Amino acid sequence: MNRVELKVPPPLLVLLIALFMWLASLAVPPLALPFRVRVGVALGLALAGLGVGLAGFMSFRRAKTTTNPTKPHSASCLVDTGIFRFTRNPMYLGLTLELLAWAVFLSNPMAYLLVPVFVLYIDRFQIAPEERALLSVFGSEYATYKKSVRRWL
Repeated sequence: MNRVELKVPPPLLVLLIALFMWLASLAVPPLALPFRVRVGVALGLALAGLGVGLAGFMSFRRAKTTTNPTKPHSASCLVDTGIFRFTRNPMYLGLTLELLAWAVFLSNPMAYLLVPVFVLYIDRFQIAPEERALLSVFGSEYATYKKSVRRWL
């Protein structure tokens, strides 16, 4: 296990990347998008991200399993219903949509470039170790689920 794996809580990572997106937007001129368009698209993406993330969170709460992303071995059951029929990681997908909304609002090329940084980091240092933990806890049940539902979309 890598020392960085499961160490940075994803919401904290989102805040850090959002801060870097804002700082980067100060260094480079914005794209010429009308304010109303920027706000409308950003609001739509933010609401979609909130909905997707909350759907995943509420599914975990209903199943009475852990929502702590730094302790995947604490999972008490495999949630494969609701939004988890379409994506194995709705909360991370929701956070990604929130960052994309922020990038649209900032309307800055540098801000857009930082969204994939979040995706790559989460994929490698959060999702991959979570999947190893879930495989060790749930075995073939998780392996079957993993084959039938995509990691992101």
